[in-house]
Amino acid sequence: MGSKNKLKRFKENETFANVVQPTRDEVMAGFKHKGNWSDFFGNDNPIVLELGCGKGEYTVGLAKQNPDKNYIGVDIKGARFWRGAKIALEENLRNVAFLRSQIELVDHLFGENEVSEIWITFPDPQIKYKRTKHRMTNPEFLKRYKYILNQDGTVNLKTDSEYMHGYTLGLLQGLGHEIIYANHDVYKNEGAPSEVLDIQTFYENQYLEKGKPITYIQFRIN
Repeated sequence: MGSKNKLKRFKENETFANVVQPTRDEVMAGFKHKGNWSDFFGNDNPIVLELGCGKGEYTVGLAKQNPDKNYIGVDIKGARFWRGAKIALEENLRNVAFLRSQIELVDHLFGENEVSEIWITFPDPQIKYKRTKHRMTNPEFLKRYKYILNQDGTVNLKTDSEYMHGYTLGLLQGLGHEIIYANHDVYKNEGAPSEVLDIQTFYENQYLEKGKPITYIQFRIN
């Protein structure tokens, strides 16, 4: 994407009612929406996050399926989620928002027990050892998720990376967290939830064309 196109999208994002773009200082000083997202949406419906939402395809897809839940796509790359935000406005999806921020600040963006569910779709597996601190299911991230999730809250990991799938399963078992469901090839093995099968992102379609298996884990952090 050219720099002109990016600038145009950044400018458009500023005019979208469903896009929130705090500075890091605003987040760290006490983010106004933390603990108050129900006010933003104007209802008390459950709040579901997609962390690293990319173009927002999963955020929008889930929101269409479940109008009685509020969905927030979180990503630092606003030019990417511009598309999802625009579609949500054009289709009058009032249960969709996008938040431009770093995912490691998630416990500063949402209050304790404020979130009912988290989706992590096709994250960078960060395979190199030095990059493990950025891996989105590492123990530090799990602590942050536990803080914002309510008592029955769940995390969903959908990925094409068998490494990420295996790493996460091993970690969850080692730490004694509850694995609700795990599948190393959702399109070949029966039993995956419809939300996993019905929504396919741009990148997922590319992986499927190459014959890569798509893996999925749903878990609860104890």
